[in-house]
Amino acid sequence: MIIVTGGAGFIGSNIVKAFNEKGRSDILIVDNLGESEKYKNLLGIKFADYVDKHDFLHNIMDGVYDDAKIDAIFHEGACSDTMEYNVNYIVKNNFEYSKLLLGYATEREIPFFYASSASTYGMGENGFVEKDECENALNPYAFSKLIFDRYVKNILPRSHSQIVGLRYFNVFGPQEYHKNKMASVFYHFYNQINENGEARLFKGAGVTEDGEQRRDFVYVKDIVNVNMWCFENPKISGIFNAGTGRAHSYNDAAAAVI
Repeated sequence: MIIVTGGAGFIGSNIVKAFNEKGRSDILIVDNLGESEKYKNLLGIKFADYVDKHDFLHNIMDGVYDDAKIDAIFHEGACSDTMEYNVNYIVKNNFEYSKLLLGYATEREIPFFYASSASTYGMGENGFVEKDECENALNPYAFSKLIFDRYVKNILPRSHSQIVGLRYFNVFGPQEYHKNKMASVFYHFYNQINENGEARLFKGAGVTEDGEQRRDFVYVKDIVNVNMWCFENPKISGIFNAGTGRAHSYNDAAAAVI
């Protein structure tokens, strides 16, 4: 069995789809559907069961899955709203929840793959290298991801099972519509162009011209391929960047959509 938290979400549902394409549907999806439309992401994929994220923790504590053969846990679920400023809420959801899952995985030597974020580098003023001196969380979301990364770094040397954290850069692609304001600029540009015939760009500041703000945009299927490669290479453990390594401007993104 494969467990995918956030399995109804943007990246999680694409990971499930990738396993389906490899002939696997023995997948437990863990998520919090709430009032969003992300349930629609579940309609085109195959899985064995679905469980609410809170019920899943209770199931773990009650030993519901102790006799199951779990091949991997892909932990893609999180509160990803960078405008959420309730620090207690976001730390509980992104840090404490992740620690519990990681503890469960390491105790049973289950490979554990999780979504970190390039937001842990702040504005990137110190570079984008997986080192403490490059890290600078600018909001509670980034902080929650950073403290979990550092928690993982501390236990990696004594872990007997695979642990991989991937610092996603600016991911875009199918099945992100439910993210609303947190969806990629590609999604927003597409809707703006369809509605008004033009894309709204950010005004420049200082030496940066309008629309010339630059980001490392990475297609979701490339992110999925990295996850699958890590799964297929069990000797790989650590925290790694997951992007293209090249920055493109918002003008470039708008032109690509047009």
